Amino acid sequence: MLAAETSVAAQRQHDGATPTSKLDFSKKTRRPRRLGRYETALRSFRRLRSLTPEKVSSFMDSYIIYDLDWADEKAMIQTLGPDYQHRVGECLQNYYGVLNHLCAIGELEKMYIPPAMDLDASILMNQILYEETIAEELHLPPNAKVLDLGCGRGRVAAHMSSMSGAQVTGLNIDEDQIASAIDFNKQKRFNNDFVRADFNDLPLPLEDCQYDAFYQIQAFSLCKDIPALCKELYRVLKPGARLSLLDWASLDAYDPEDPYHQKLMRAIKPLIGAVGTPTPQSMIDALESAGFRMIRHDNASIDDLQAPLIERADGYFRTTRFAILSLVRIGLLPTHFRTLFNRMTQDCDAFIEADRARLITTSYHWLAEKPVEGGLEPKTESPASSDTAVNTEVASGGTSKEASTSSSKQSGKAVPALTSPDSQPAVSPAGEVPASG
Repeated sequence: MLAAETSVAAQRQHDGATPTSKLDFSKKTRRPRRLGRYETALRSFRRLRSLTPEKVSSFMDSYIIYDLDWADEKAMIQTLGPDYQHRVGECLQNYYGVLNHLCAIGELEKMYIPPAMDLDASILMNQILYEETIAEELHLPPNAKVLDLGCGRGRVAAHMSSMSGAQVTGLNIDEDQIASAIDFNKQKRFNNDFVRADFNDLPLPLEDCQYDAFYQIQAFSLCKDIPALCKELYRVLKPGARLSLLDWASLDAYDPEDPYHQKLMRAIKPLIGAVGTPTPQSMIDALESAGFRMIRHDNASIDDLQAPLIERADGYFRTTRFAILSLVRIGLLPTHFRTLFNRMTQDCDAFIEADRARLITTSYHWLAEKPVEGGLEPKTESPASSDTAVNTEVASGGTSKEASTSSSKQSGKAVPALTSPDSQPAVSPAGEVPASG
């Protein structure tokens, strides 16, 4: 614990700034909401039970987009037609309109598997720990306005508000998730806004220099043009604003010419809902070309492995699937439950294998900021994206990301934020867990 807290303090010093608002990482912001989770799961179960054959068919047909990639426009046009962007948007609505309920029945009410930050804690607690790192690293001012793209069911936005007092604006393409986000945040009495919008339709329906910070969790793989979207984010963020990204990426070990690697990729993309496949460097290039200054980037999971949590989620969903199929066999559930759960749980072994081989990850993290006017201009290659700069800093005794976090990663736990004096000790409830927020 002490080593982890020391590393966080060193990282904050390395970042060169401190947050101006008081953050609440107390027990109340980590409360598991067991009764609320059961109510959510029951509502989702009822929605799935009432699905029409047309809805089920649309969900199954939506998987076609995950056999494609934004980078191969020719294949997109051949498969989906000239208006392929619109067709992808339709497929995403059909996909997430069902998937969010499948995840809510399982351990992923927030539809993402988080970075592995504490291997002794539940998936839900690892989500909470990661979301605390977002709240701290964004350095939010009092009464901050924060933007969240791919906001899902609004659970992450609610947690952000509970920790920081920020007002979050969330955008999502799926009407069903937007409705859930609005209802949930009203129940929690948070003044957050949720807008149904496709972030591939640019410009964003937002004013210039409107937000104090931005975050997204595993949403940019759905973005057709990441450099163009980064330019839009630069437009809507205030000078000095930070942005935090967590996403899917292929890593250096992945060989696009290797047939076996290709096979794994084809299996994984439908499972995690990825249309594009960025790399760590391609995201850095997009951010820096838009004008942002990189602060740091790395795999946010302990030992760069998310697999322990993926395996945990897979085990839970296998158990749920077994129970569902048993109920279908005896006629207590309609047969489309079998169709949905069989498709959802397919190929998780490929995901685990590729993560352990460090070919891919869904826990890569980037932190950047929009420079203040009159400050230093963004560099072509920032220290965060320069291996030479990092190695030089470590050799000279500096506090790079790699050096400052090594003790906490090796310990098997990570404490993402220094708690305020009135915070209570972290708890690690077993139980609730969850694609995005």
